[in-house]
Amino acid sequence: MLHLNLIDLGIDFSKLGEVLTYNPKQPLIFSSGLFLFLFLGFSLIYLLLQKRTTARLLFVSLFSYYFYYKSSGFYFFLLGIVTVSDFVLARIMHRTENLWKRKLLVVTSLCINLGLLCYFKYTNFFYEMLAPLWGGNFEPLDIFLPVGISFFTFQSLSYTIDVYRKELQPLNCLLDYVFYVSFFPQLVAGPIVRARDFIPQIRQPLFVSNEMFGRGLFFIVSGLFKKAVISDYISVNFVERIFDNPGLYSGVENLFGVYGYALQIYCDFSGYSDMAIGLALLLGFRFPINFNSPYKSDSVTDFWHRWHISLSTWLRDYLYISLGGNRKGKVRTYLNLSATMLLGGLWHGASWNFVVWGALHGIALAVHKFFRSLLNRPKQYRSTGWRKVFAVLITFHFVCLCWIFFRNATFDGSLTMIRQIFTSFHPEVFTQLVEGYWKVFLLMGVGYLLHWCPDKWQEACSNGMVRLPLMGQALILIALIYFVIQVKSSDIQPFIYFQF
Repeated sequence: MLHLNLIDLGIDFSKLGEVLTYNPKQPLIFSSGLFLFLFLGFSLIYLLLQKRTTARLLFVSLFSYYFYYKSSGFYFFLLGIVTVSDFVLARIMHRTENLWKRKLLVVTSLCINLGLLCYFKYTNFFYEMLAPLWGGNFEPLDIFLPVGISFFTFQSLSYTIDVYRKELQPLNCLLDYVFYVSFFPQLVAGPIVRARDFIPQIRQPLFVSNEMFGRGLFFIVSGLFKKAVISDYISVNFVERIFDNPGLYSGVENLFGVYGYALQIYCDFSGYSDMAIGLALLLGFRFPINFNSPYKSDSVTDFWHRWHISLSTWLRDYLYISLGGNRKGKVRTYLNLSATMLLGGLWHGASWNFVVWGALHGIALAVHKFFRSLLNRPKQYRSTGWRKVFAVLITFHFVCLCWIFFRNATFDGSLTMIRQIFTSFHPEVFTQLVEGYWKVFLLMGVGYLLHWCPDKWQEACSNGMVRLPLMGQALILIALIYFVIQVKSSDIQPFIYFQF
């Protein structure tokens, strides 16, 4: 009698269980083989549910919760708390005419979202500051930071605030709101999608045009190349070594470590955003662009119009304007800018390094606004010629200076790196540095060239992907996956913004 079972077929359920359950060392990320495997199965079911809208929304929501479980374990229940509480509060708020009751409801939403955010991200930070007051020794509490908590709380807050401002009608169906908050392409690292932009798409008939499919694939290929080829390689093989021990390296090595990190964080975060935008397009949804060649900026103001656009516009609309914006005089405007960026720095993490990073950007924004007003230049003014070249170089190096504080684990490490650059430069080491890390420098050169190339080149590549036949698109994706396998490190490199 022929006896055939799953063990004979080589299926090890214990190994399968380890792969499919939560592992803090192996989060489910877009550039992993497991995600590709799961997404293929997901896509088949998604297509089968094409004309069954409610079933499709439920299926995607369940997959999204599983996706978050693979990143943060059983802390996925926090996502449910935020979702249900804000849905209910928005519904009650809409039916309430009394202004003070509406304020109480929106404050309740703020307390729930920001309360969770503060507990998980800032408890140890404030505990360390307050410990000397009672003469106690600081021992960090063992508090797990759920992945992407800053993103989904801000996204949900935008919904309740818009309902409070009567700029948005609340949803009637809880499933629709669950789908909006948990949609997996942007769940753990953005972009922060506004309810007013996304909710109208939820119940529309599912339709993915050839243009959407081609552009979606282009964004995925572009993002995968940025993240898995450029960012991961220069990080593991160069940037981490410099930032882990800046005092052991000369100033020129530290400087190029900073240049490397500037490219790494851009390729890492914009790569994730590109893949999120691409995946959403393949599923029939459109996300706003989150990065627009930020190192081409000719001022800090321009930089924040190009970098992490979904966060910068969120801070502008819900924090800067709420503080008074530019409606209460010039001095108050400068203070509001500084306060907004200071809080934006704290949003990124509970560390004095992030406070300094945010403060530097806030001061720079205020100074730029002051001189623009002094010279009577309109917001639309842009430098040209050599003046623009110098403006871009100055802005880029200011941003790099700020990245030193953003990347270092300690404030002393940041000061050590700056001291090495300005007091122990040793330019004679440069040739030896390039020879020792020629692959890293080659990828850095490719990365910066692609970043500074004209926008029309990227548009031409995107259009080219759209015009290719399906077989050609598949071959490009397969070739890139093969290339990624050849150059990737042995360990999964999580996206930098997972920690925020």
